Amino acid sequence: MATKTPGFRLAIYVFKDAEIVDFAAPYGVFSVARRFDPELDAFLIADSARPVQVQAGMVVVPTYAFNDRPAIDAFLIPGGFGTRQEIYNRRLHEYIMSLPAACLLASVCTGSWIYGHMGLLDGLPATNRKEPDPVEASARGKVPLDRLAQIAPKCRISRARVVDAGRIITAAGISSGMELGFHLLRRAGYDEHFIAEVARTMEYSKAYELYRNDFEQA
Repeated sequence: MATKTPGFRLAIYVFKDAEIVDFAAPYGVFSVARRFDPELDAFLIADSARPVQVQAGMVVVPTYAFNDRPAIDAFLIPGGFGTRQEIYNRRLHEYIMSLPAACLLASVCTGSWIYGHMGLLDGLPATNRKEPDPVEASARGKVPLDRLAQIAPKCRISRARVVDAGRIITAAGISSGMELGFHLLRRAGYDEHFIAEVARTMEYSKAYELYRNDFEQA
């Protein structure tokens, strides 16, 4: 087990057309975990302090903007249709590159495209969503996992639900944000009993046991 990080803080990046479950699932894991350890923290961050319209018209208000420079231990990028623009967001790239080396970089679903475009996945394993939507399944589309291989040809593509490549941790499909949240607790130094109790409280124990071994450690 890793040494516990006191007051572990998870920053979740929100942007236009971010997928709701991608960021709500890990946020929810940390929200429940705080009942057991109030030192834990999770919050939303954006490149400005303005409200952000995510997928399906939902509007969220970030706690911090990049310029606030909050102390964080992990930075998470969700997926969603908006990642197609965020791949080219220089402000986001500069912010990621400015984070301390000890800060974990995580993603859910197509969020890994951004790390791949930046070259951060070169030589590392990473995952992405494997099940296509109707457009992705057509001749005009491409499954997100295959798109990751195109964006980051030097990345080793994995079909695992969660891939821990050291500093960078990627999760596969939309609901895999739950497993990413649990694994970030593990990386923060919490033991399996603690994590299992969080899963039990969320009435997620059976799914947690089912998915916990769908995992790759680099």
